[in-house]
Amino acid sequence: MAKMILFSPPKVLSIFCFLILSPTPTIAQEQQPQPPDLNPTLKIGVVQHFGDKPTDKLILKAQPGDYLTLQFQTPQGNKQLQTESVLLKMGFEPLPEPEVEERVVLSTHRSYENAEEDAQKWRSLGLEVELAQPDRWQVWAKRSVYNTPLLRRWLIDSLQAQGHKLPRLETQVLTQKRTPYWTAAGYRYNRNELKITASENVIQVSQKPNDPEPLVYGGSLRLQPDAYGTYTLVNNVPLETYLRGVVPHEIGAWPPAASIEAQAVLARTYALQNLQRFEADNYHLCANTDCQVYKGLTEVYSTTDQAIEVTKGLVLTHNNNLTEAVYFSSSGGVTANYNDIWNGEPRPYLQGVIDAPNKIWDLSQQNLASEPNFRKFINLKTGFNETGELDFRWRGEATLEGIAVQLRSYLKRRNLPQANLKTVQKVEIVKRSPTGRVLKMIVTTDQGMLEIAKDEIQSAFLPPISTLFYIDPVYNPNKTLKGYVFVGGGFGHGVGMSQTGSYHLAKLGWSSEQILNFYFPGTQLQPLNPSMLSGN
Repeated sequence: MAKMILFSPPKVLSIFCFLILSPTPTIAQEQQPQPPDLNPTLKIGVVQHFGDKPTDKLILKAQPGDYLTLQFQTPQGNKQLQTESVLLKMGFEPLPEPEVEERVVLSTHRSYENAEEDAQKWRSLGLEVELAQPDRWQVWAKRSVYNTPLLRRWLIDSLQAQGHKLPRLETQVLTQKRTPYWTAAGYRYNRNELKITASENVIQVSQKPNDPEPLVYGGSLRLQPDAYGTYTLVNNVPLETYLRGVVPHEIGAWPPAASIEAQAVLARTYALQNLQRFEADNYHLCANTDCQVYKGLTEVYSTTDQAIEVTKGLVLTHNNNLTEAVYFSSSGGVTANYNDIWNGEPRPYLQGVIDAPNKIWDLSQQNLASEPNFRKFINLKTGFNETGELDFRWRGEATLEGIAVQLRSYLKRRNLPQANLKTVQKVEIVKRSPTGRVLKMIVTTDQGMLEIAKDEIQSAFLPPISTLFYIDPVYNPNKTLKGYVFVGGGFGHGVGMSQTGSYHLAKLGWSSEQILNFYFPGTQLQPLNPSMLSGN
């Protein structure tokens, strides 16, 4: 990003500008209490964008023999209702006059990590920003600062004058207002916020009648507005209880104990290190793979509960700071450097390692940035932690037409002008990292050449399920180019711990600490202390 000098706005504006699970489930039970600082209550967005569709519903139920308490504001003050269940729907009221909603979008990203790195650049140039996820991650000019149409247009004009092409003003005209409602004793309640508790601290949530797979959450729930005109159902839950709904759904309940324990440490560390992720929406984390998969107390298992208990309070640190405790499904035989996937400062403990218990490949002698070396490596099948596992090696083909369809969708979501491309003529890998990850691809289209880098590659192309791959052309019988075959290994971003690899190391007798040191060299396993949370 070019150096930017922020011009002061006109004086009239200056007052505004501060520039497979097999073990038997166990009965849900609370963990032993810990000091509040070491078992903080997390806010998890378990249902996001509620009200995006007019037919959206939420059905909340107490456990048999229990009841729900609904708490909300009325003109007379706080009111409470008690019921065994409640059906929440979305009402749409016409506005007396149309309202204009605007925001300045500075950039759009596949991952939070790259969005945050871009946000840091804007902050260093004097802009106050916030991160949001209406669909893809976006960096916004802070709405509370650039809070008038004049200020927002002044900012866009200033940025464009300084050569910044991507920032844009998103404008939406609203003709109706969304408001959640429910009915009790013949009276309809319309409220923007609603707190739901149960005396047993267990609440069932469904999104359709007769849902065969309702989810059950410990703690309390709150329905609250988000930054996009819709609503979020937030689960307020203690950290250690939260982990009971993450660990079995991230790694399963069947791997060896050391593997599950390593996952528990990473899930705890990840949660605490990412409390700012959904600050724009007033909660901490989501409940899907954009954060960590979380299903509450729906399915808890003795094996995963034991791993959480054994590692209670333990986090992974580097220089006494919480690490970025990232993990993924499978590496394909080599993990990635942090900067192979995301931008920003290198993380010394997130460096690529050969994912094998023995030395079967030396990256210092056979660098995988070399295409011949990489192809030789990807054709190896034995000696790795993931040998024989699903997605260790994969292959997929895409026609030029199919590539064009996927690219159009990708470019449209990023609001880029090339989104109207019609044809793709050529695809090339032009840069690869020392760990073999594709760093840059060039696509030749009827709209010119497109450059796609790092983790964006997995959004722009359909076949690859990681960035560890090579491509070969596929020809029609008449020798014209038909498309490409993608040949690769691994599933996911590849940074940090391979969940599949950890299974094998645990089977070999490695402890959870040894597994973590293997995938995160130079880190320490430490008890959580309040000073580690001061930055979150």
